[in-house]
Amino acid sequence: MSKFVKGLVQSQLEKKISQDKAQDFIVVSTMGVGGVDNNVMRGGLKEKGIKLMVVKNTLFREVLKKQDMEAAAGLFEGPCAIAYGGDSIVDVAKELTKWGKKVTSLQVKGAFLEGAILDANGAQGLAKMPNRAELQGQVVMLALSPGGRIASSVISSGGIIAGCVKALIEKKEKEAA
Repeated sequence: MSKFVKGLVQSQLEKKISQDKAQDFIVVSTMGVGGVDNNVMRGGLKEKGIKLMVVKNTLFREVLKKQDMEAAAGLFEGPCAIAYGGDSIVDVAKELTKWGKKVTSLQVKGAFLEGAILDANGAQGLAKMPNRAELQGQVVMLALSPGGRIASSVISSGGIIAGCVKALIEKKEKEAA
């Protein structure tokens, strides 16, 4: 590949990374993945808003240097593709883990997350974390739980008083009869 073509490819990678805001990504190896499986997997990932881009390691290392993500350069050994997008990197990890079970030759090599490098185990550990929507649900649940406790206290006290009043009414009715 000539220097001119390499420069064009590198500038396209830079544009793609900056436009897509791919500051966090997971590095995977798609070596051995068949064409049909690859297309089906890419289609499934695209439905979730996740992009999978095969990169040339030497050119992508240069892009990483220019984007101040040079620490991730160590992840790019052998055939590599980067997966990014979705709502968060956790969603990307969860989807890749699902596809890794279906397509056994798909391997997670590592991840780059907020300036830190994660090895393959760390990247797969992201899939076990709650995603943004689940965390928001937990926060809402925690915020509402004190109100729920107060409401149940008020209701239970009222129920106790109502039970006592009913027992008194029944007792007085029996005495009157």
